[in-house]
Amino acid sequence: MTGPLLLKGFEVELFTGRNDGENVGVAVEAARDLGDFVTEPDHRNLEYVTAPEARYEPLEHALIAPRRRLRQWLAQRDLTLLPGSTLSLGDPDRFERSDPENAYHDLIESLYGTRVVTASIHINLGIAESEALFRSLRLIRCEAALWLAMSASSPFLGGQVMTAHSQRWLQFPLTPEWVPLFRDQSHYVSWMEEQMALGQMHNVRHLWTSVRPNGPNRPHDLNRLELRICDLITDPQLLLAVTTLLELRVLSLLRHPAGLDPLHDSALSARELAALCDANEAAAARQSLEAELRHWRDGRTIRCSDWIQALLADVTPLAEELNLRQRLQPIDTLLQEGNQAMRWLKAIRSGSSLRDVMREGIAAMAAEELLMSSGTGALG
Repeated sequence: MTGPLLLKGFEVELFTGRNDGENVGVAVEAARDLGDFVTEPDHRNLEYVTAPEARYEPLEHALIAPRRRLRQWLAQRDLTLLPGSTLSLGDPDRFERSDPENAYHDLIESLYGTRVVTASIHINLGIAESEALFRSLRLIRCEAALWLAMSASSPFLGGQVMTAHSQRWLQFPLTPEWVPLFRDQSHYVSWMEEQMALGQMHNVRHLWTSVRPNGPNRPHDLNRLELRICDLITDPQLLLAVTTLLELRVLSLLRHPAGLDPLHDSALSARELAALCDANEAAAARQSLEAELRHWRDGRTIRCSDWIQALLADVTPLAEELNLRQRLQPIDTLLQEGNQAMRWLKAIRSGSSLRDVMREGIAAMAAEELLMSSGTGALG
C-alpha cells in the first residue's frame, strides 16, 4: 500500500426475531447481557458500533464478531437475526418501547411512531480538517443516492410487498425537511443553532439526513463524515466493498479537489443541488439501481447503475495504487445480479411467499458469518 487510508467505523442496526421471520424484541436484555450492544427506542432492533480502523482486514472481524455473539445469545432463546431494514413481518402500527421512562423516546414515538423502527448501516470516515470534511460532505451528499441503491434491502413492511426497494428511506422522517449544502463549518454551526432555536431540531443529534458531519462535540468539534443513507447490508464483503468505493471517492476528492466539489463545479445553484439530492434519494428508494437520477454536474438524466459504473471506472486507478481493486469486486456482482431488494422481489414474482423469502434471508445471513469465520470469505 502506497498511501494512507482513512479511519473507518460502522454503526450496525439489526432486527431480532423468530426463525419464521416474525419480529421479537429483546434489545434491553441483549444490551444488558452483551456489553457491546445498545438499544434503540423500539426494542425490536438494537445496534453495535465498531472501533475506528484504517485497515480493511480488521474491519472484517469487527463487523462479524458481535453478530456471532448476538446470534449465540439469541439461539439460547430460540431466536435469530433478521435481514432487511423494515418490519418485514412485524407490526408497523405498534411502537414497542425499549425504555418507557426515556423522555427523548417519548418525543420520538409521539412525533414519528414506527416510521423510525428501521435497521441500517452508518458508515463513518475520519476527516478531521474542516475544509476537507465539508468539501467531502458536499460531494457525498450529491452522490448518496448511489449508496442507497446499492444497499436497498427493504421492499416489505408488515407482511406486505411494497412498491419501493427501500421502504425504509421512503418512510424515515428526514429532519429537518430541508437541509442545505453547507459552505463550511461556520455555515453548519449557525444553521444548526437556528434549527434548534426554531424547534426544527430538538438536539444536536436530531439532524437526520443522508450524510452529516459528526464528532465528539457537535457542531463545533467534528472529525468524521457519517453516511446514514444505507439500508442494512448483511453481507460483510459487500459492505466493505461499498465502503471502499466511498473511501476512494473521498480520497480522490482530497487528492485533487478541483472538479469534484459540487458547490464550485456544478452548473446548478446550491439550492438546486439540495433539491436534486433529495429527489435522487427518493428515486433511488423507489427503484434503486434501475432509477433515473439527475447528475449533480449539470442536471442531466443518468441511470443509477450507469452512474455507479462510471464511479468505479473513475476510482479504479487509485484502487489499483492502494491495492484495493479486489475489494470492489462485490459491486460488480451486485450490478449484474441486483441488490438484496431486487433479488427478493424477483423471488416473489417467481412464486415465493414473503415468509419463504425471509426464511431464506435468515439462512443466508447465518451462512455469511460462517463463511467469514472460516476465512474463505476474506478479501486481501
